[in-house]
Amino acid sequence: MTAALKTAAPVSDPISACRDGLAAADKLLAAAKRTVGQKVAASSVDAEQFAAHGLAWFATYVETLRQTLNWAERLSAEGKFGETEKLIVQIGFGEYLSQIAGGISLSQNEVVRPRDLGLEAADFDPYLDATKVLRNTGNSPAARQKLARLIAHGEFGDYGLDETMAMVSDQFRKFADTKVSPFAHEWHKKDILIPIEIVQEMGELGVFGLTIPEEYGGSGLGKIAMCIVSEELSRGYIGVGSLGTRAEIAAELIMSGGTQAQKDKWLPLLASGEILPTAVFTEPNTGSDLGSLRTRAVKDGDVYRVTGNKTWITHASRTDLMTLLVRTNPDTTDYRGLSMMLAEKPRGTPDNLFPAKGMTGGEIRVLGYRGMKEYELAFDGFEVKAENLLGGAEGQGFKQLMATFESARIQTGARALGVAQCALELGLKYAQDRVQFGKPIFEFPRVHGKLAMMAVETMMTRQMTYHAAREKDAGRRCDLEAGMAKLLGARTAWANADNALQVHGGNGYAEEYVISRVLCDARILNIFEGAAEIQAQVIARRLLEGGGRN
Repeated sequence: MTAALKTAAPVSDPISACRDGLAAADKLLAAAKRTVGQKVAASSVDAEQFAAHGLAWFATYVETLRQTLNWAERLSAEGKFGETEKLIVQIGFGEYLSQIAGGISLSQNEVVRPRDLGLEAADFDPYLDATKVLRNTGNSPAARQKLARLIAHGEFGDYGLDETMAMVSDQFRKFADTKVSPFAHEWHKKDILIPIEIVQEMGELGVFGLTIPEEYGGSGLGKIAMCIVSEELSRGYIGVGSLGTRAEIAAELIMSGGTQAQKDKWLPLLASGEILPTAVFTEPNTGSDLGSLRTRAVKDGDVYRVTGNKTWITHASRTDLMTLLVRTNPDTTDYRGLSMMLAEKPRGTPDNLFPAKGMTGGEIRVLGYRGMKEYELAFDGFEVKAENLLGGAEGQGFKQLMATFESARIQTGARALGVAQCALELGLKYAQDRVQFGKPIFEFPRVHGKLAMMAVETMMTRQMTYHAAREKDAGRRCDLEAGMAKLLGARTAWANADNALQVHGGNGYAEEYVISRVLCDARILNIFEGAAEIQAQVIARRLLEGGGRN
């Protein structure tokens, strides 16, 4: 860093200013819920999808601002609210309040503006007055310069973790830095499975049993720990961070819907990593519409015989247990006829991917997210023990799966954080090392400005994700918060990866540079575990049902 980067004083009292800004945003959100609600009442959510999804994003922004402010207030009370944290809050509020006023991007070519939500001047003008100072000065070039100088040595702000969680973060950051990051790009370029030695070591470290109760051999640490571990491992490589996702889904299914015998049998095996699970839900013509899936399971004595096709099944070959969603009632065409199976299978080998009788499959080649591989599967009389019907009763599969959505989306938000943080660190290092026109490109405002905003949005997304995890740990319904964390996290990861590649210039487009892989990995986050459009739809419906804060 050279003296060319100027210093800038933060807003004199950022916490007070942000409280006022949040209060104004809350009032405007309440008005938007009313006006969009009127639009929907006159037609439907589907017919008013643009406005409804805009409301979902608006509410996500407001909740993210709330959690960012809560984080700042906690740090301030602990005497940890330093210059970096003050600038993050100031810039974040300045930017998001400005976007609420001028337009929030739903995608690269869709921007929702206040008029699209039906807001009138009587609703909007008080908001403009109340947020004027932060909108005009919060995210200034000088503030971004100052933050860039502060993060130049790799210090991105206090995450707000307690001592125990900080130790967990440090442990898995070191593991990612030594065992994952140096090798991940070669795994990606060669398109090979993550080495089984890494998987085994993760099992020894307790990755697969983080949220499983101690009585079943897990750590019982809760969702905050899951977020921290998922982020750090995904910062090394999203494939490694995602290995725990399958264990998380399987364990959640069994803990919430399994019989006692199923819990006793499977949870210790999952927690230790002795068995590896995979989620087998999606079918060729049923992406988000799981209620219409067709794969059949017919009872035949003490087994079910499964027939049908599945696709986009991650890590399918090298796993031992499938959480398999099937239709057990042929007279139904919706979610009511679905059941969940704990389907055992032998692990595949390079020469025989699917050695189980009645089961075949093939690999789907993908741009990124390669370390576990994707497969399409076909079942033709594949046998599942009747005792492995989850919960011992048919017709409960969709309800059982729904019970896992909160955790899965929180965990996906954490994986997105890891990708976002990785992109930020790669972009920062390259900007400092790359010299053009006689100086590091980091010194150019549009380079360090990008990096500053990447740091701001990553921290804001982190606090939103932690909030969702805390709600889940407290036993409160958090589908709204989990959806928001996933929605924002996916966008932040993509934006960070895209901006970091831009900082790399032409080199970023070369396979030899890690950022090229991170960009490919980031893209999937806006699709799986609920595409952005589906996520916005779910959030909008909850808000318009009165399920939101306002």
